[in-house]
Amino acid sequence: MPLARTSDLLAAAVADRRGLPAFNVITLEHAEAIAAGAETADTPVILQISQNAVGFHGGRLLPLARACAEVAAAARVAVSLHLDHVEDADLLRAAPGAGFSSAMFDASHLPHDENVKATAEAAAWAHRHGLYLEAELGRVGGKDGEAPLSAHAPGARTDPAEAAGYVADTGVDALAVAVGSSHAMTTRTAALDHGLIGRLAAAVPVPLVLHGSSGVPDAELRGAVAAGMVKINIGTALNLAFTPAVRAHLAENPAVTDPRKYLDPARTAMAQTVAHLARVVAGGGQG
Repeated sequence: MPLARTSDLLAAAVADRRGLPAFNVITLEHAEAIAAGAETADTPVILQISQNAVGFHGGRLLPLARACAEVAAAARVAVSLHLDHVEDADLLRAAPGAGFSSAMFDASHLPHDENVKATAEAAAWAHRHGLYLEAELGRVGGKDGEAPLSAHAPGARTDPAEAAGYVADTGVDALAVAVGSSHAMTTRTAALDHGLIGRLAAAVPVPLVLHGSSGVPDAELRGAVAAGMVKINIGTALNLAFTPAVRAHLAENPAVTDPRKYLDPARTAMAQTVAHLARVVAGGGQG
């Protein structure tokens, strides 16, 4: 199937009132597992590569991006490529030529006015080059000397009026908001503020994005989508499937040296996790 565009997948998800899962890719096995799991769930999916993952691969974007594009093109479901948590302007400018149809520009570490300025410039550039741009707003700093908090910082909550103003001032196409999730959670114990999600969805005219979804239980994910969340980012959950599978295989087979022997069960475990979470997010059943 031809490489899909993230904007089209998100527009369809909004129209159908369902979520769109976006899974983080670190290795080729991640991409293959995500595509296989999405096929099992029969749902569209986003393959997303973060700036951190690019750094892991020596700062080279194209090798992993081209591998993901080939995996996406071979999938039996619609798959798009997204460049995630980009802080480096040069990396953002490389996205369109590397096959990405969307990117997330992360200026959340900056004071609010600087965040708005940098993100507005990134959005204008992205739109000139056919790139759909997501950005992030957690809690605006400056009140009583508070520093800004990113959308995945524990305790951060996004104010609907501030979110609406941020979208208007920056021109971004999607917005990651803070509603109770955190990055890198290894237990699924996060409780989301569904009332806040509903208020944000009513106030913000672009799709909402949930970061840190690995720590969110199934029922909470379903409730978040029902309240208006659209793009659901998932990363750590894949690694929680991958690493124990590798450990278990090596523990049972200590003489193994061929990485294919333990990467195969690890890839299968990730695919099963993807299929389950894709069904939950897309509303395709209980998983």
